[in-house]
Amino acid sequence: MPAKGKIRNMFDSIAADYDKLNHLLSLDVDKAWRKKAIREVRPGGKVLDLACGTGDFAIAIARALPESHVTGVDLSTGMLSVMEQKVRDLGLEGRIESEEGDGENLRFEDSTFDRVTNAFGIRNFEEKEKGLEEALRVLVPGGKLVILELSRPDNKVLRWFYDLYFLNILPKIGGSVSGDKAAYSYLPASVKNFPGKKEFTAMMRDAGFERVTHKALTFGICRMYTGCKPNNQ
Repeated sequence: MPAKGKIRNMFDSIAADYDKLNHLLSLDVDKAWRKKAIREVRPGGKVLDLACGTGDFAIAIARALPESHVTGVDLSTGMLSVMEQKVRDLGLEGRIESEEGDGENLRFEDSTFDRVTNAFGIRNFEEKEKGLEEALRVLVPGGKLVILELSRPDNKVLRWFYDLYFLNILPKIGGSVSGDKAAYSYLPASVKNFPGKKEFTAMMRDAGFERVTHKALTFGICRMYTGCKPNNQ
């Protein structure tokens, strides 16, 4: 795993093309995954979106849940700059705010947010356990964590095609469009190295979450994890 500084620089370098490539390479299925996750975020309230990137999930939450207020945190100022422009273009400045920050060392006080979310970013955390512990800390008692993350399908045949695409074809397309082949080689490799569903749900429970759930989306290409902070904390 690259150090935080390298990850920040990598995402800064691809920020301008990130949205276009994401939707192209996922055939826009990522939008459907976010819609499913928003059902778990309801009713919203004060929401913290970790590793918010260019703000797709934060914006989707704010638009779907009108009473919510979303704070996005990310290491990459380049990604945040794209997010802030999108928020301005949509007239959502009063509903969404963003700031540079580390999901493993949040500045917020305990029990601040009703929901904590993360879409396709937890795999980039150096210490995923620390990120989960921080998410638990800033949630109100009874609050919920909702995570979307890419993964390899369980089916061996699908996994073979998935690996062919993500490890061989995607880096070439992403590299040619963005000019940063290394970034688009790192991204699929980070998916391959992410813990399996059993390991990650165990990690969530070890961090202190209860009612932990897992759901495979689109044959397991994406997985949604949820967990709640105990009411007595």
